[in-house]
Amino acid sequence: MQNFTKTQLRKNKKYLELLSKDFPSITSAVSEVINLRAILNLPKATEHFLTDIHGEDLAFNHVIQNGSGAIRRKVMEELGNTVSLEDLEELIPLIYYPQQKLDLIKQEKKGKYLTNWYELTIYRLVKVCRATAGKYTRSKVRKSLPPDFRYIMDELIQEDEKRYNKRDYYRAIIHSIVEYGTADHFIEEISTVIKRLTTDHLHIIGDIFDRGPAPHHVMDTLMHHHSMDLQWGNHDILWMGAAAGNRACIACAVRIAMRYANTRVLENGYGINMLPLATFAQKTYGDDPCTDFTPKNIADKNASIDIDLISKMHKAITIIQFKVEEQIIDRHPEYHMEDRCLMRAIDLEKGTVTVDGVAYPLNDTNFPTLDPKNPSKLSEEEEHVMSLLCHSFRHSEKLQRHIRFMYAKGSLYLTYNDNLLYHAIIPLTEDGEFDTVVYKGDTYSGKALMDKFDQLAREAYFTNARETPPRNDFLWFLWCNKKSPLFGKKKMATFERYFIDDKTTHHEEKMPYYKLIADSEEIADKILIEFGLDPKDGHIINGHTPVKTKNGESPIRAGGKVLCIDGGFAKAYQKTTGIAGYTLTYNSYGMTLISHQPFESVDAAIRNGVDIKSTKEIVETNSRRKTVADTDIGKDLRDNIYDLEMLIAAYRKGFIKEKV
Repeated sequence: MQNFTKTQLRKNKKYLELLSKDFPSITSAVSEVINLRAILNLPKATEHFLTDIHGEDLAFNHVIQNGSGAIRRKVMEELGNTVSLEDLEELIPLIYYPQQKLDLIKQEKKGKYLTNWYELTIYRLVKVCRATAGKYTRSKVRKSLPPDFRYIMDELIQEDEKRYNKRDYYRAIIHSIVEYGTADHFIEEISTVIKRLTTDHLHIIGDIFDRGPAPHHVMDTLMHHHSMDLQWGNHDILWMGAAAGNRACIACAVRIAMRYANTRVLENGYGINMLPLATFAQKTYGDDPCTDFTPKNIADKNASIDIDLISKMHKAITIIQFKVEEQIIDRHPEYHMEDRCLMRAIDLEKGTVTVDGVAYPLNDTNFPTLDPKNPSKLSEEEEHVMSLLCHSFRHSEKLQRHIRFMYAKGSLYLTYNDNLLYHAIIPLTEDGEFDTVVYKGDTYSGKALMDKFDQLAREAYFTNARETPPRNDFLWFLWCNKKSPLFGKKKMATFERYFIDDKTTHHEEKMPYYKLIADSEEIADKILIEFGLDPKDGHIINGHTPVKTKNGESPIRAGGKVLCIDGGFAKAYQKTTGIAGYTLTYNSYGMTLISHQPFESVDAAIRNGVDIKSTKEIVETNSRRKTVADTDIGKDLRDNIYDLEMLIAAYRKGFIKEKV
């Protein structure tokens, strides 16, 4: 116990008086210290890291359900020596999808066989649950239990069914659960507890939105998760800007949805009215085949989608996007993006556009709404469409709820248990120094830059969108400016990809960060130190750039200091990466990287036990098993112990009276 001086006790008396209301006696304070010191010795709980989900809700949900294979491993460890493989392959998907699997099993088993199956299955699930609860305090486990079965589950998990005096008691509980028709409900609830205790905390390192079919379903899942954080990705910030009413972000979010024929996320997911855009596109581009605007991945889409109409809507919103982006650039000369004003670089008579001083032939010269005298001005009909889209985004209750959640749980970066988490990059110069940004006369770099940009991103959403210029323009800056830590390239060549066939113009040069961080432990250490982390134990964990595994690229960089875990969750990237995503787990034994093959379907998992095929790679093994004492929570607990020991000393030395 600490030895406190009278000066220390006198100086902290007001705080200690407040603390004494929660711990009114020496005994209560000592009891809490004993509890906290014991918790410090428990094994560190498991963290789960995912990134670049891009709306792939089914694959994402399955990885959440199976804990990147942790559930299967736990079942095999606990029951593998006593239960047949056939029964285990039935039990594992039951934990993942209890309702659906129970429906299937009840069709197969009847009467006495079903009763016996229920009792045996509950017994096995309790054993698995007991194993997952082993690294937590009884109090924490009890808080994780559902109210309907809290007492019963607590008894089953904490008691040993082999203990002679409790054997019949234990069996009677399980028998009664089945007899009174609550077995289904119990199995569903205990499966949820198993999954909750297997993964203590979830990290999402950006890019929930765009490309995939259902980012809104991913957001719904995250909002019900028991413990998580997220670091904003560039595609998230785009939707955050759209929800804030920024026209360029709205147009770009709609364009990407059109590019992947993903109208469901707009219309069904968030109630965005697409009829005005469809009507305008059909009227304005009715005779234009819009061949270069045919959506990607058509084979994966519903056959009822009108590809011709989507292509016209795609072109219409693309032109609108380029115009409103140029309006932002004009409003903000400090963004230094004049070279991206390519609508005004079009020469319709010659059929060319000038990029970086070179005139290139346009592959499409049908621009019926382009005013050569004022290229960035929306036509009257475009203005009408844009106004209605803005209204839809701003008044989508579900979108606003999701974005507020992203602000509440999210940030540009996070330090957590010696690891630095961010989506893309920390801006660096060619010589490895932290790049600078001047904002209102003050210069920012490194951690200070990330903190400032985080603050400005919040201000951009929560302040009045009708200001001039609107602060939500900054969210568009974060989407595509070369100084943005979420972008990481010198330009976004969207215009060139649509309208210039010369592919040399399509190249988007990466910022120096990528070359510097690839092999340099020194740069990684420098970044970790900048954010207050010890480079001996710390790691940088991020995503954003898909790792081309099939080409031999590795997600482990800078001597193991940097882990880039974007392996292609989005189907659009899987041909490039060769896999269907990476995930990372970090438990008391160390870090494990898991690469996943494509997810077949929920039905295949339930009916045939077809899990995602995953490959483990041990990134780092701890020299000793880490405990709670080695975590951020451990630091907080030690602070609490210090305060409580000071309170105990104040009681014993007469500075504070016991409240009894």
